[in-house]
Amino acid sequence: MVSIVVLTLAAIFFGLEIRTVGDMGQLPDTLPIFLWPEVPLNLETLMIILPYSVGLAVVGLLESLMTATIVDDLTDRPSDKNRECKGQGIANIGAGLLGGMAGCAMIGQSIINVKSGGRGRLSTFAAGIYLLVMVVFLGEWLQQIPMAALVSVMIMVAIGTFSWSSIKDIKKHPFSTNIVMIATVIVVVATHNLAIGVLVGVLLATLFFAHKIGRFMVVKSRKADEDTRVYEVIGQVFFASSQSFIGSFDFKEAVPRVIIDLDGAHFWDITAVATLDKVVIKFRREGAQVEIVGMSKATETIVDKFGVYNDPEKVEKLMAGH
Repeated sequence: MVSIVVLTLAAIFFGLEIRTVGDMGQLPDTLPIFLWPEVPLNLETLMIILPYSVGLAVVGLLESLMTATIVDDLTDRPSDKNRECKGQGIANIGAGLLGGMAGCAMIGQSIINVKSGGRGRLSTFAAGIYLLVMVVFLGEWLQQIPMAALVSVMIMVAIGTFSWSSIKDIKKHPFSTNIVMIATVIVVVATHNLAIGVLVGVLLATLFFAHKIGRFMVVKSRKADEDTRVYEVIGQVFFASSQSFIGSFDFKEAVPRVIIDLDGAHFWDITAVATLDKVVIKFRREGAQVEIVGMSKATETIVDKFGVYNDPEKVEKLMAGH
């Protein structure tokens, strides 16, 4: 506040030709009133506003949830995230009917508020009331505030809220975590869109996680007797580990009987089931009798639904396709 007042007085006293808040647009000089939108309530209107409303909702919810998580860590008190989201939705509907714009929680302001001692609902309410009073009753003064003064305040807010220790910890973090963090920041800054940045971060994190989990899938092989080879599958079988799964079997070994033990495995997707089909069919091509044992209920459900190795007609079509 002191810096804004000092810089504003300096700009007025020296007559500096710089952009002010008033140059950005006219500030309201009356209290908001309730207005019902004069637009047709039909499907055409919905399709026009839907892309914008969904984008605003996603970005608003993401930032509010991140803010709530950060504030929870600072105050060591859990918050009701569902309640926050519902309250934000209701408030934005009310703001729209009063001629306002949609809004959400802001990380920078919230951290400054908490560090300044504001811990309860009264601090948030007071911030809104003060802003309303200043805009409506002190609009002429606010219009003279230089934009440079506000920029300087935001720079200090950024410096105060940035976790500088995170830079030192980069060397300690896994390489994949650093890639996700840096990519998310770059995309957000480049696109000016938090939703796109978060989406890129989530996709990268998912790919790294899938690659990591896929490496923990192993297939142990042992001979039960002279005529039987047992393959014990342990781990998660899905698209990322399917090639490792099929490469763990010796299809050229001359054994009359093969047992595939899935007691320690879990099949997650259609790719895993299709890979199991290929394994069974390849063994049968070599003249081996294949038995699958130990399937969990979840694995058995997905294999029964999408598997074809026990359906002669589908197996014939699959083999003909290759």
